Amino acid sequence: MADLDQLETWAGALLAKLSPAEVRKFARTIAQDLRRSQRRRILAQRNPDGSAFAPRKLRTGGTKRLRAGKMFNKISQAKYLKAKSEGDSAVVEFTGPAERIARIHQFGLRDRVAPRGPEVRYPSRQLLGFTAAELERVRDLILQHLGG
Repeated sequence: MADLDQLETWAGALLAKLSPAEVRKFARTIAQDLRRSQRRRILAQRNPDGSAFAPRKLRTGGTKRLRAGKMFNKISQAKYLKAKSEGDSAVVEFTGPAERIARIHQFGLRDRVAPRGPEVRYPSRQLLGFTAAELERVRDLILQHLGG
């Protein structure tokens, strides 16, 4: 998070020269770019530090095999993963029923597998977070916006 604080300090001084309307428009551009980047990383099944998500558990019962398909295909859609700009900030967040699922996986919380099923602790899978490349991209967008 130190890199994010440094970026905020550096960018804050540069962006203070812009009008509020320009800041809102630019914050929206950054939020949309970050949403696309977060979606690609989630679909690639990677944490922000580059490590792979914890794998799904084996199914219990007749066969011992992993559940088919990648995790988080639906919640990474634009319908649930929203990019917003609020004032002078850019926000990427999950909305609707996907928000609960994302929170459980982001922090490794406990939840029921089915409505009356067993309660399990899910491993932490960091869906939202900054990678070094995303911080560089935001820095580049700021320089590009102020330069051109």
